[in-house]
Amino acid sequence: METQSTYNYKVVRQFAIMTVVWGIVGMLVGVIIAAQLVWPELNFGPWFHFGRLRPLHTNAVIFAFGGCGLFATSYYVVQRTCNVRLISDKLAAFTFWGWQLVIVLAAITLPLGLTTTKEYAELEWPIKLLIALVWIVYAVVFFGTIAIRKVKHIYVANWFYAAFILAVALLHIVNGLAIPVSMWKSYSIYSGAVDAMVQWWYGHNAVGFFLTAAFLGMMYYFIPKQAGRPVYSYRLSVVHFWALIFTYMWAGPHHLHYTALPDWTQSVGMVFSLVLLAPSWGGMINGIMTLSGAWHKLRTDPILKFLVVSLSFYGMSTFEGPMMAIKTVNALSHYTDWTIGHVHSGALGWVGFITIGSLYYLLPRLFGRENMYSVKLIEAHFWLATVGVVLYISSLWISGVMQGLMWRALNADGTLTYAFVEGVKATYPYHFVRFVGGFLYLLGMCVMAYNTFRTVMSGRPVDAKIPALNAAAH
Repeated sequence: METQSTYNYKVVRQFAIMTVVWGIVGMLVGVIIAAQLVWPELNFGPWFHFGRLRPLHTNAVIFAFGGCGLFATSYYVVQRTCNVRLISDKLAAFTFWGWQLVIVLAAITLPLGLTTTKEYAELEWPIKLLIALVWIVYAVVFFGTIAIRKVKHIYVANWFYAAFILAVALLHIVNGLAIPVSMWKSYSIYSGAVDAMVQWWYGHNAVGFFLTAAFLGMMYYFIPKQAGRPVYSYRLSVVHFWALIFTYMWAGPHHLHYTALPDWTQSVGMVFSLVLLAPSWGGMINGIMTLSGAWHKLRTDPILKFLVVSLSFYGMSTFEGPMMAIKTVNALSHYTDWTIGHVHSGALGWVGFITIGSLYYLLPRLFGRENMYSVKLIEAHFWLATVGVVLYISSLWISGVMQGLMWRALNADGTLTYAFVEGVKATYPYHFVRFVGGFLYLLGMCVMAYNTFRTVMSGRPVDAKIPALNAAAH
C-alpha cells in the first residue's frame, strides 16, 4: 500500500498549525488578565473578569498550546526514530479532533464558571472523561508505533514522551475521580487535606511530566538535529531520564508548606524537590554540551538560539524551584508574585522557547521547503520573546520579594507594619512591566504566525518517504 511507504505527516501538520493558533489565543488571554491587574476597569461582567479568565489562560497555554506542540513533535519523533508510519491513521486523527473538542469545550465552560476549582484540573467531569478517552487513544498510537518499529533501539526522546503519556494518564484519572451531581457539577471523592495532597501531587506532576519530561523529549531530538551534533552523553540522558521520573513524583507537597498537610509530608516534598536539582541540571548540561563544536552556529541560526536559550531557562527554573521548596525560603515566597515569576520563567522561557524552536525546525519539512519563509522574522521573534520574558520574570521577582517582606514586617508592639492594600499598591508598577513583557512575548507569537502562514502558503504538504533499512540495521 502506498501510504505505508511514507510517514504520516498530516496529523503532525494539523497539530503544528494549531500549536501556533492556540499559542496566540492562550497568550492573548494572559495579556488581558495581566492588563486587568493594572487597569481593574477591564474586568467585565460575570464572564470576562480575572477569576473566570485566569483558568482559561492556564488551560489554553498548557493543554492547547503545549499539548498540541507535544502531540505534533511526539508523532513526528516516534515515526522518524522508529522508521515506521504511525500504527493507525484513524486513531491519530481521532486524537487531533478529540483534543480540539476538549479545548473548545474548555473555552466555553470556564468563562461560564463551570469549574471543579482544582488548579490545572478545572474542567468538569464530561470533559474530563473526553480527555481520558483521547489520552488512552494517544497511548495506543504512540506505544503501538513503538511496538512495530523497524529499529531495535528505542531512542531516548521516546522514553521521555512515553513517561509523560503514562504519568499524565495516571495523574489525570486519579485526581479527577469525582461524583457527578448534575451535567456540569461534580464533587471530588477526596476531602480536606487529602484532596489538597492529591491535587498537588497532580498539579506539580503536571509541571513535572506534561511541562518538563515531555519537552525534554523535544530537547533530545531537535537540539541534536538543529545543531548537527550527536547528544553529548547518551549514558547521561538515560540516567537523567530515570532520576527525573522517579524524583518528580514526590515533589508535590512543596505547594502546601504551612498548611493543614502533615509536617512530615511537607518535609518529604521539600527533600525530593532539592534532590530534583541533580537530574534537572544533568539534563540541561547534556543539552548545552551537545553544542560542543557547533557554538559558531548560534551567530547565524535563530532556531538554535531558541533551543539553547530554552535550556538556560530550564536550568534557571529548576534551580529556583528547589530553592523555593525550602521551608524557610517558602515562608517568604508563598502566595507572592515570586511564584508566578518562577512558573513563567519555566513556561515562557523553557516550554515556550523549546516548542517555538522545534516548530521552526518542523514546519519547513512538513510543507516541502528548505527553510521558513523568513529567517529574519525568526530572529525578530527571538528578541521580542527574550526581552519579553526577562521583563516579565524580573518584575515579578522584585514584586514578589517585596510583597513577602511587606506582609511579614511587624511593628515593635507586634502589629502589622503594612495594611494589605499597601502591598497591592506597591506592586502596581511591577504589574505594568509584567504586562509589557507579556505583550512583547505575544507580539513575537504573532510574528511567528505570519511567518508560518507565508511558509505554508508558499509550500505544499509533503509526507517524507520511509527509508529502506538494510539487514544490518535491524
